[in-house]
Amino acid sequence: MGNRLTQIATRTGDNGTTGLGDNTRISKNSLRVHAMGDVDELNSHIGVLLCEDMPGGVRTVLVEIQHQLFNLGGELSIPGFELLKPEAVLALDEALAEYNEALPRLQEFILPAGTRAAAQAHVCRTVARRAERAVVALGNEEALKDTPRQYLNRLSDLMFVLARVLNRYRSDGTVGDDVYWKSQRMEAESSQ
Repeated sequence: MGNRLTQIATRTGDNGTTGLGDNTRISKNSLRVHAMGDVDELNSHIGVLLCEDMPGGVRTVLVEIQHQLFNLGGELSIPGFELLKPEAVLALDEALAEYNEALPRLQEFILPAGTRAAAQAHVCRTVARRAERAVVALGNEEALKDTPRQYLNRLSDLMFVLARVLNRYRSDGTVGDDVYWKSQRMEAESSQ
C-alpha cells in the first residue's frame, strides 16, 4: 500500500497534483481526491467528537469507526484495492440497532443542536453525507466496490442516532432530550 511518509513537505504537490498509493499522480481537484478529502475531514471531526464526555460504549464505536475510515481513505487512494470490508458495514448495522432501540420514537424533526457532543455528532453526520456524495460521484466515473458507499450511508444514520444518545447522556445521571423543530403542526397541536 504505497510508501509510508517519512517527510511531510515533499513539494511534489506544488504543481496541483497529488500522489496516490499506487504511485500515480492525479489532480488535487479530481473526484477521487475530493472523496479522500471528505473522508479525512469526517475522521477529523470524529476526533473532535471524541474529546467530549460520552458513554464508554459510544467511545468504543467511534474509535473503531476512525480506524475503518482510515481503511476507506486507503482504499480510495489505491484504485481497485479493497481495505474496507463488508463486515464493517455489518458492525454499523449492529450499533444502529443497539443504540436506536433505547431511544424514544421521533414524533417530529429534531434540530442539529443540544449538547456540544450531540451537535458535533450532527456535524459528523453531515460530513458523512458529503463524503457519501463524493464517493457516489467517483463511482459514477470509475469502478468502485459497494462497501465504501454503503459504509458512509450507514455511518451518517448512526451519527444521527448517536447525536440523540449524546443529547440524553449526562455524566451526573440526569437525562437530556433532543431539540425539536417548532413546526406549524406541532404548534397547532399544542394550542388545542
